[in-house]
Amino acid sequence: MKRDYFSHDARNERRHSEHRSGTCIALIDGRFLMWLAQQGAMGASGESVNRQGLLGLLSLALSQSGLDVDLRRIYWYSDRSDGLVIDDQIVRLVQAHDADGGASLLRSLGHDLKQLAEHHACDHVLVASDDERFLVIIDEAQLSGLSVHLLADESARNMPQMVRTDPGWARLLSQADRRVVVSSQALADLLQGKLSNGMGLAVEDVEELRKSMHEVVTAWWAEEPEDLREDLRDALQISRGIPQEVDRQLLLRMRQRLARALSLPEKKLLRETLRAVVSEPAAAAVPVSASAGDGFPPDSEA
Repeated sequence: MKRDYFSHDARNERRHSEHRSGTCIALIDGRFLMWLAQQGAMGASGESVNRQGLLGLLSLALSQSGLDVDLRRIYWYSDRSDGLVIDDQIVRLVQAHDADGGASLLRSLGHDLKQLAEHHACDHVLVASDDERFLVIIDEAQLSGLSVHLLADESARNMPQMVRTDPGWARLLSQADRRVVVSSQALADLLQGKLSNGMGLAVEDVEELRKSMHEVVTAWWAEEPEDLREDLRDALQISRGIPQEVDRQLLLRMRQRLARALSLPEKKLLRETLRAVVSEPAAAAVPVSASAGDGFPPDSEA
């Protein structure tokens, strides 16, 4: 029976109880993120964070924490303007921490968190701060049904140690629905302006990811019968959207290849890779065995 790329096939649904989806807003204390980056890697220094790579970095950290969410917007709280105008990022100017002990930040970020919770504006909020005074505000937001996650470095993986060395931050992190850990090196790269590709990855890592995606897509494409290839070519000419069944198959194969979920920018890259492979001349699509690709048989959704 001929497969309909636009039909919903429940057998191809794969649900992971540990993974959660929905929309997400990030509330980021710029001073804290800079401090976290400086703590993370030897020699990391700088007076500002490269916000151009921020969305990709946070999206990747969220996906690695089992949160397959759509990070729609970042609110950036800082006592100085960096002059950058970046899509999906809003700057909130606050008083310098040395001037008021962080009271201005507490009011601004706390007000925004309350508004998001009261208006049910999103499903998840990612907060980057170590100020224990946010504990009550976060608790109130969670009681309204909002999932609140806190950004941290690798030290959050050893909570007993943190309880001894930094009990205030440990109490705050313990309140979070999830602790979203970002690597020290990635934070240092962000501080030094190396993450400007929107993926939250260094340039060489993006190229390696792109290569892996091309291998997975090419292997899948070689397994498809020619009539289904023609159907997909026609479908993509009619619409830029990827048929849901195809999207699910490729996302699953890449999840299995990487042993983690893909971030939103990575999903976009995978779809771009598919379009590129589909548009290649027929002679360029050299058949390969399943073992030469991603190691999974056709339509494996187990």
